[in-house]
Amino acid sequence: MLEKSFLTWPFFDDSHRSFAAALEDWAVASLPSLCPEDKAHGPAMDDTARGLVRELGKAGFLKACIPAAYGGRAKDFDVRGLCLGREILGRHAGLADFSFAMQGLGSAAITLFGNDKQKSHYLPRVGRGEAIAAFAISEVNAGSDVGAMTTRAVADGDHYVIDGAKTWISNAGLADFYTVFARIGDTPGAKGLAAFVVDAETAGLSVSERIDVIAPHPLGSLKFDSCRVPAANMLGKPGEGFKVAMSVLDVFRSTVGAAALGFARRAFEEAVDRVFAREVFGTKLADYQLTQAKIAEMALAIDAAALLIYRAAWTKDIGGGRVTREASMAKLFATEQAQMVIDQAVQLWGGLGVVSGVVVEKLYREIRALRIYEGTSEVQKLVIASKVFEGYHADRTKA
Repeated sequence: MLEKSFLTWPFFDDSHRSFAAALEDWAVASLPSLCPEDKAHGPAMDDTARGLVRELGKAGFLKACIPAAYGGRAKDFDVRGLCLGREILGRHAGLADFSFAMQGLGSAAITLFGNDKQKSHYLPRVGRGEAIAAFAISEVNAGSDVGAMTTRAVADGDHYVIDGAKTWISNAGLADFYTVFARIGDTPGAKGLAAFVVDAETAGLSVSERIDVIAPHPLGSLKFDSCRVPAANMLGKPGEGFKVAMSVLDVFRSTVGAAALGFARRAFEEAVDRVFAREVFGTKLADYQLTQAKIAEMALAIDAAALLIYRAAWTKDIGGGRVTREASMAKLFATEQAQMVIDQAVQLWGGLGVVSGVVVEKLYREIRALRIYEGTSEVQKLVIASKVFEGYHADRTKA
């Protein structure tokens, strides 16, 4: 029951439809062997993730993560392509979506704010799957509140010396380089930050712990102990770190919604299959009106989420500029509704729905984190409200 009709929407052109078809075919043929169930946990997971990045690169799909000038598939960021990639891979395997997404997220600051030397050094290898990227911004007491960051970078000649710690870092221990955010100078809050590219082998950088979460992904904490980074590795200008981070999230929040959409579509497929296969009191589960009401709610949530996601992606691709409001709406609605859809799928599967390893059980674990990372649902509501108020005050000023 593969849903393809949305690809006819005016948000997409033929290049997007070709990309989606090719990735779907590749996922069907390749992911069962690249992402086997028995290697989704523990040390084998790292090898699996490395293999996924390598094979996605060989197949050409990581070109969606970088601009054409450095080997990518589109002139600039093609957010619609990124969203399609995450939706399709999310439908098939959470770890595959993760591997694809982190190549984009981890290198996006270089794409948006790097100079030509930085871009030429890192981006082609990202697109070929030869270098694994990571994004290091969160700290124990600085998640949603980026301005509370305490990791510090102190200028020392033609270098900066970084001290501090990061946590909840995807690809910690796997990455070949990290986009790291640190405080410079004495300016408080979000205005005193800068972004740096830090190569994994840099002295003073270490992985201090690995973090196990309910949906297994490579995740950990980083420690910076007198870590000397060339000043030439700064992205953008001193003090622009917050701008760099928010610009990256402006692109990738929509893609988080797309991953959630992929999870929801798979759960919906599993639910529909189940209600036609399962009989209760001599009647197919699909024939009960309560079941039909659930299926209708799930279908509605999926289509509405898709419209918000691809509206945000299209707006960014075509109009350029910031799409903070649209991206926050897409992420908030899609992740919250995917949680509902997957929960309903588990309910329709009954007891089997909570058996470890069953598809809907795995999706239940996968979806939960998406309502937290890259801005919690609560933060998205604050962002959306702030944009509404900005528009209100702007209109009042004009009047």
